[in-house]
Amino acid sequence: MYPSFDLTGKIAVVTGASMGIGYGLSKALAHAGAKVAVTARSVNDLEKLVAEIAQEGGEAYAVPLDVRNVGEIQEVMNRIQKHFGRIDIVVNNAGLGANHPATEVTEADWDSMMDVNLKGLFFCCQAAGRIMLEQGYGRIINMSSQASVVGIKDHAVYCASKGGVNQLTRVLALEWSSRGVTVNAVGPTFTYTPGTAERLDDPDYLQTVVDRIPAGKVADIKDVAGAVIYLASPAGDMVTGTVLLVDGGWTAQ
Repeated sequence: MYPSFDLTGKIAVVTGASMGIGYGLSKALAHAGAKVAVTARSVNDLEKLVAEIAQEGGEAYAVPLDVRNVGEIQEVMNRIQKHFGRIDIVVNNAGLGANHPATEVTEADWDSMMDVNLKGLFFCCQAAGRIMLEQGYGRIINMSSQASVVGIKDHAVYCASKGGVNQLTRVLALEWSSRGVTVNAVGPTFTYTPGTAERLDDPDYLQTVVDRIPAGKVADIKDVAGAVIYLASPAGDMVTGTVLLVDGGWTAQ
């Protein structure tokens, strides 16, 4: 009768988990009851995260994964499935961001961002989807951005990549939802992390951002985690093919 946000017994995978939003999401999923496979390019970067989750009573498993290496994605997902017995939730968080005036974008700039933000994300969806469709159950959550639905100056490639994430999310939801696998995206606004602190700790820069956010503040990782846990939980069973914006009202204008 009442919605449940409990993830006890679920197996979650988080890509790009070694820092920032991915680090926080991994801890939040574990706090909600999930066992979490955390991935990044180097397992060494994940040791602190695994230890912290264990100290808080959770369970985490570190696996190296560079999402630019498409050939290893299915192998890693299969390894996680073998370790835990199944995969219930995948959060495709690995991503790149950069500021380039459109006239200065190089082919290398384009390829490096698309390889991670869109190509790598798709093949992670595919690899996880194969496992989940066989199980008849799964929750895929793709990290998008408010920049997927509004333009932001000097972010042509980033906006294009995140717009692509939204479209992939919709198509995969259409293909897989009838077989028990929901696919959604979460689109945060500017979010305070160790990686964004250099810019957001600048009062002038922060003010230019906050002026665009009706809520009057930037997001915190817990704000993003709340959306992810909702979509991963039984409470989100009927939500699929949507982009849940955690933007403080930025895109309402």
